[in-house]
Amino acid sequence: MNPPLLDRPLRVLRACLHLLVAGLLGLAAGAAVVQSAAHAGAIVASAAVLGAVYAAGAALPRVGPAPGATAVWLAALGATWLVLLALTPVGVYLAFPLFFLQLHLLPARPALLAVAATTLAAVAGFGWHQGSLTFAAVIGPALGAAVAVGTVLGYQALYRESQERARLIDELTATRGELAAAERTAGTLAERERLAREIHDTLAQGLTSIQLLLRAAERALPQRPDTAAEHVTLARTAAQDNLAEARRFVHALAPPDLDDRSPATALHRLCATTTAQSGLPVAFDRNGPPAELPAPVEIAILRIEQSALANAVQHARASRVEVTLSYMDDGVALDIVDDGIGFDPAALPAPGNAGGYGLAAMRARARALGATLSVESAPGEGTAVAVSFSEGAP
Repeated sequence: MNPPLLDRPLRVLRACLHLLVAGLLGLAAGAAVVQSAAHAGAIVASAAVLGAVYAAGAALPRVGPAPGATAVWLAALGATWLVLLALTPVGVYLAFPLFFLQLHLLPARPALLAVAATTLAAVAGFGWHQGSLTFAAVIGPALGAAVAVGTVLGYQALYRESQERARLIDELTATRGELAAAERTAGTLAERERLAREIHDTLAQGLTSIQLLLRAAERALPQRPDTAAEHVTLARTAAQDNLAEARRFVHALAPPDLDDRSPATALHRLCATTTAQSGLPVAFDRNGPPAELPAPVEIAILRIEQSALANAVQHARASRVEVTLSYMDDGVALDIVDDGIGFDPAALPAPGNAGGYGLAAMRARARALGATLSVESAPGEGTAVAVSFSEGAP
């Protein structure tokens, strides 16, 4: 099967070959009649037979670049051509289209042998009609054979190059599809990681706070109903906040705590809420004049504080937590320090296990914005979480 780009040129070449054969046969027959050659009738008959054999081969579907019927047809064509060549020297010109047929329809080695045999026959026939073997009798058919071989070899090289190009295009198309699938997979994984962080930092922590408050209310209910009622009220408030977070999460809106565009206010409010819900004193301090921050940085600061305070409440057994937001010339920094029992950061379980996802989520948030997050802790020495966002962070 030929590459699509070569179909039209090949059809043109075939049409030209058909016209060349028809013209040369007409020339041989016409010259014999006009010149009143000795064997004019035989020449016309031979030309007619050669034309009929050629036309039959061009019309038969089995004749093509394959052995069997093709070889039989070429042999019959060659035999009728030899008869015509023996009758008239004009027949030597028909060797040229025969070269193309042999080179196109036969395998490489048999094709070259057939071309060589046809060239020798043309030289011998032309020399026999001339009565001597001259340089022109040799160079004419030899030059025609060389031109035919060069043309066919050039076409075959172009054909192979076209096939290779088509193969490369197919591979490029397949690779592009694989790359698009890989990008979609990477995007899906990144979105899953983002959703996991959002769920951990909002819904999961809110539900944990509600659970702790309800447990405290359950313990206080028999002897201290007023305290139990306070815990239930705080749990209801936490549920309302969590519902707002869930709605924001679904609609991909900014966090409600940041609606006033003041991260310091949001962080202070979160510290107060944590103290009210857990009883753990959380102090907030702001250093430097406030500056407008990109929304992703503000959201990351709030979420990292939420996660750090949740860890302090659930795991640190701390008596005090200090949160500091520092505005600097080249960015903003957030520090959360507690005086709890501390831990070994190297001994944390893998993300996804109990207690192992909070710090991983904080690090992922910071890394996504080009920020630097560090965790300093040791057993019995409390914990310090520090994150720094440089100026120009997205």
